[in-house]
Amino acid sequence: MKTASIAWALALAIGAGAAWGAGVGSPAKNYRLYCSGCHRADAAGNPGVGVPDMRNRIGDFVKVPEGRAFLVQVPGTSQSPLDDAETAALINWVLATYSARELPPGFAPYTAQEVAQLRAHPLVDVPGQRARVLQQLHEMGLNPG
Repeated sequence: MKTASIAWALALAIGAGAAWGAGVGSPAKNYRLYCSGCHRADAAGNPGVGVPDMRNRIGDFVKVPEGRAFLVQVPGTSQSPLDDAETAALINWVLATYSARELPPGFAPYTAQEVAQLRAHPLVDVPGQRARVLQQLHEMGLNPG
């Protein structure tokens, strides 16, 4: 009887997981599900282990094309189970929520089409590309972290 109960509970959990799927809700909910485990609920990250603080910084990345691409191409974003539209909405939400002041005038929100194009070219050297983007931003007089 106990084995049957465990099997039933396991079947329900698997079925619920399959039904749940990706993109289960709003960008805020998707952030909690897919990003906060590393970047923390408040986007403070964990810089000691290579997870950057996004607060008041991430908006600077969209000031250069390579930085804009980087936000989609990092493995956590490019390989997430969210579809392209959900990913665009999530990135736009993160930018508006945690770094709105840093967004450039006339900021164009990410689109599903842009996300799809950028995901097709994943990063090979994430630390190297991040360093190159940061160097460009430093040369512009910005200090995004």
